[in-house]
Amino acid sequence: MSAVPVPEGRPASVSILLVEDDEVIRRSVALALERYGYQVATAGDGLTGLERFREGGHDVLLLDVMLPHLDGVGLCRRVRETSTTPVLMMSARGDALDVVSGLEAGADDYVVKPVDTAVLVARIRSLLRRATFGAVDASAVANARKDTVLVFGDLAVDTAGLEVSRGGEPVALAPTELRLLLEFAANPGIVLDRQTLLRTVWDYGWEGDTRVVDLCVQRLRKKIGADRIETVRGFGYKLRRT
Repeated sequence: MSAVPVPEGRPASVSILLVEDDEVIRRSVALALERYGYQVATAGDGLTGLERFREGGHDVLLLDVMLPHLDGVGLCRRVRETSTTPVLMMSARGDALDVVSGLEAGADDYVVKPVDTAVLVARIRSLLRRATFGAVDASAVANARKDTVLVFGDLAVDTAGLEVSRGGEPVALAPTELRLLLEFAANPGIVLDRQTLLRTVWDYGWEGDTRVVDLCVQRLRKKIGADRIETVRGFGYKLRRT
């Protein structure tokens, strides 16, 4: 973790739960985040992390993949059973299997250790923006479409109320999944490439790993229908109009 200057502007009270078994890394990451004004609670294993998460009050979960008692992937799955709290996974190896397993479990993003503090903070800020984007982004989509409820076959997307239903039944989406669907709904029938989605949905200001897009699309398909989002090989994805 690189040394960072104390930033001039501090975020509003934001609590991060950091679950990391390496004490040195845990302390250095917590200190770096606190220098940016975040409140940081920590845990050294997965079961303790789950217990502290259930106590409530955390805005972001920062989870190591390799944890004793309950690994980060298992912890993420347990969290996703009841919560849409943003989850950022950390992998020491950046191994493809680690990354895919974490994203399939419901993580919103991942970083590879050792991670630069500025990059970590940028990812956390992006997660928070995606989790709280609300009215501004929704109204922009609604105004562009002149309707607040967009209908695609049996799928209905309320861009103002941020509600989704399929066949009249409500569909529960995590914030990143909802933002991804809103982006598709604003551009029905138009192919969106992965880098564009990284910029508009994940809010990356740099080149990111497109696996996060592919895994989130897979999760979204399971909830709204596998054939609703089409893959255009070599280009990207598009939402079917009907």
